[in-house]
Amino acid sequence: KMIRTAMEHVKKHPGLIPQFFFILLGMGGASLYLVRLAKGPHVTWNKKNNPEPWNQLDPTYQYKFVAIDTDYKNLKKEGPQF
Repeated sequence: KMIRTAMEHVKKHPGLIPQFFFILLGMGGASLYLVRLAKGPHVTWNKKNNPEPWNQLDPTYQYKFVAIDTDYKNLKKEGPQF
């Protein structure tokens, strides 16, 4: 019913089409970003089999979305191996 009402408003006021488009685009982008965050290496979904997944990452793994001045290829692991 809500979609039908929105479509009726769009038919009466065609200037709403870009607004609906950009709202849907923003919601889709936010949803994809949340999925990306949920699949990241710092998130634990299974605590019994893999309680600390971040310890298994290679030091050269680029976990940030944008790394401006960090060269991950030349990093060395600092600290003990668990």
